[in-house]
Amino acid sequence: MTTQDLIQAYYDAFNAADMPAFLALLSDDVVHDINQGERQVGKAVFAEFMNKMNRCYREQLTDMVIMVSADGSRAAAEFVVNGEYLADDEGLPLANGQKYVLPAGAFFEVKDGKVARISNYYNLNDWVAQVC
Repeated sequence: MTTQDLIQAYYDAFNAADMPAFLALLSDDVVHDINQGERQVGKAVFAEFMNKMNRCYREQLTDMVIMVSADGSRAAAEFVVNGEYLADDEGLPLANGQKYVLPAGAFFEVKDGKVARISNYYNLNDWVAQVC
C-alpha cells in the first residue's frame, strides 16, 4: 500500500467509524500529538482517545487533500471537519448537539507501512465560537 493509499484508508475508516480498520493502520507505538494538548504514545492509548472522541463528537471529514513526501515517509492532509458536539468534553463548553464546520490538518510519519505519528491541528477558538 502506498503512503497515499494508507492515509486515504485512515480517513476512510475514520469517516465510516470503523475503529478496528482505523486502528489496524497504526503502528503499535504510534505517537499522537493532540491539538493544543499532550503527546500520547501507543495504539491502546490512541484507541482510548478515539472512544472518548466518538462518544463526544460525530464527525465527517470532507474536501480532503493528501500530500506525500517523495520518499513516502511523511504525509500531510488538509480537510474540513463537519461535526456535531454530542456529549460534554472535559474543559470545553456544554454539549447540546451543536453543529460545526472547521478547517483542519494533520501531519503523518509512516514506517513499515503503518502510521507511526500523527499530529492534528485546528483552531480551537474557532470551534468554541461555533458551539457557544
